[in-house]
Amino acid sequence: MATDELSSKLSRRLQIEEGAEEPVAVEVHEHQNGSEDKPTTANADSELGAKLMRRGELNEGQGEHCQPSAKVFNPYTEFKEFSRKQIKDMEKMFKTYDAGKDNYIDLMELKLMMEKLEAPQTHLALKNMIKEVDEDLDNKLSFREFLLIFRKAAAGELAEDSGLSVLARLSEIDVSTEGVKGAKTFFEAKVQAINESNRFEAEIRQEQEAKKKQAEDQKQRRAAFKELQSAFK
Repeated sequence: MATDELSSKLSRRLQIEEGAEEPVAVEVHEHQNGSEDKPTTANADSELGAKLMRRGELNEGQGEHCQPSAKVFNPYTEFKEFSRKQIKDMEKMFKTYDAGKDNYIDLMELKLMMEKLEAPQTHLALKNMIKEVDEDLDNKLSFREFLLIFRKAAAGELAEDSGLSVLARLSEIDVSTEGVKGAKTFFEAKVQAINESNRFEAEIRQEQEAKKKQAEDQKQRRAAFKELQSAFK
């Protein structure tokens, strides 16, 4: 079959290029009936030629291996104007309405969110809400784009009667006390950066202390339960 023959040719050609085998002359016979190769075989030969050319370039150092770029998103470092608790509250809200659990809120999920907030929107209004923060133009909201809603709300960049403004206002996540702080001078910027770093570390310590207290409470409850069990033996 043409596919098996093509696979065999490709494997042998690669072995020859890598020096595993010596090339052997092959006598080429014309088709007795004068018929031409099928179009599918011609397309496969063309694809084979492109792959072999690419392989040769890589072996000679002319081509470069393409590595997919992966940019890691960290909400705590990119959205420093918000506290860890605020971001966690936003993440909780995002996951609540991400019904498909695909890390996106699409138009129908946004529609459900606004209905739950008792502020239903028209189909066009929902599309405009997504469009206002949809940086990658995929017609849905990632968590980062969801956070942009609250950044714009805190900075006063949203129209009072816009759907996004209504969402931020009814979400019960207070961002008004934080806001997007601007620094007038380099000195103020340095002081602000230090304060934000100290606040970040303090919030982490609070979280660690809360987890530690929770673990101690659980340990005490287990000890009390075991003591109660032993009393009935």
